[in-house]
Amino acid sequence: MYAAASRFELHVPESRSLKQKRAVLRPIVEGIRSRFRVSVAEVGYHDQWQRSAIAVAVVAESAGRLEEVLTSVERFVAFARDIELLEVETTYLDGGGVLAAEDTT
Repeated sequence: MYAAASRFELHVPESRSLKQKRAVLRPIVEGIRSRFRVSVAEVGYHDQWQRSAIAVAVVAESAGRLEEVLTSVERFVAFARDIELLEVETTYLDGGGVLAAEDTT
């Protein structure tokens, strides 16, 4: 079993309210959930209009498949409308705990 969690730091430059920010993020979160069948949630900056962080958790049968899904999710977020991807942090897990953390800015 291979598992990882990625956190995406986002800027929502056109947002003027929390409601507007949620309207931009909702299709991204729902798109990730339905297209890639991974767990996803907004995990940071809940009270800021133009910042957000979302995280995904992925479990796969092989290291190759894990990387494929993570790369696809990152590409999906990077090309999403109305947001800027600021930073991606990925942590790889195994049954005994954290294996490695990778920060791609």
